[in-house]
Amino acid sequence: MPQKQSAEKALRKISRRTLRNDLVRKNLDYLKRSLKKARTNNDTAKVEELSKKLIQTLDKAAKRRIVHPNKAARHKSRMMKKVNLRKA
Repeated sequence: MPQKQSAEKALRKISRRTLRNDLVRKNLDYLKRSLKKARTNNDTAKVEELSKKLIQTLDKAAKRRIVHPNKAARHKSRMMKKVNLRKA
């Protein structure tokens, strides 16, 4: 346990932020799984919608440093390669 009052407050802040960040990461995983499922089912409209939503979520997570910006860019690039491969 923390000994000082400021350390106790820091611990509370860290735990709140961790919960919030975990929710964002879980949402990213859910969107990735949904997109993969839509791609295998050849649901073009759903793929378009989910890819836009995933890009938006990745950008927000990278901006808030929940995910490293390079990791977000890598995921977006790989996802769009697969989406564009389906279109062609």
